[in-house]
Amino acid sequence: MQDTSKQYDDVIKTCRDLFIKKMSDYGSAWRILRLPSLTDQIFIKAQRIRGLQQNDVRKVDEGQESEFIGIINYCIMALIQLEKGVVEQPDLSVEAATDLYAKQVAITKQLMQDKNHDYGEAWRDMRVSSLTDLILQKLLRVKQIEDNSGITIVSEGIDANYQDMVNYAVFAMIHLKE
Repeated sequence: MQDTSKQYDDVIKTCRDLFIKKMSDYGSAWRILRLPSLTDQIFIKAQRIRGLQQNDVRKVDEGQESEFIGIINYCIMALIQLEKGVVEQPDLSVEAATDLYAKQVAITKQLMQDKNHDYGEAWRDMRVSSLTDLILQKLLRVKQIEDNSGITIVSEGIDANYQDMVNYAVFAMIHLKE
């Protein structure tokens, strides 16, 4: 479990560094995105990963790793949007956005540690393609919840699905690095 925590932090550092660089370039323009827009961005990334895993020919020279980074960062943005709400104009400094990013990562990592304890690190025996499929399944669930105006009968909320997607994407990146 100690290795998992360190590996998790290493992946998140890569993602956070890119998030900060993009914040420096673009500001917090993402703050205007509604949740379905963020969900669709994540869906596009996951579909591309699945295509990379299934297709022999690649026409864009970017691999799975950059797409998993995108999934992680868009999910964190979505979690921030759930907490702060959508705005009409960018409203966060790099520092404020980075603090919110760290807060959401800490909550999501704690969830991973709790589940990882209970599941006995079962993800280590999973394939990257299975983790991709689980992300796509979570996305379809989120889309359905969004189409139901956020109302669920027995299901966990949208936030838990975004957190699971972050964790699955981190696991996939750990596998890709090994």
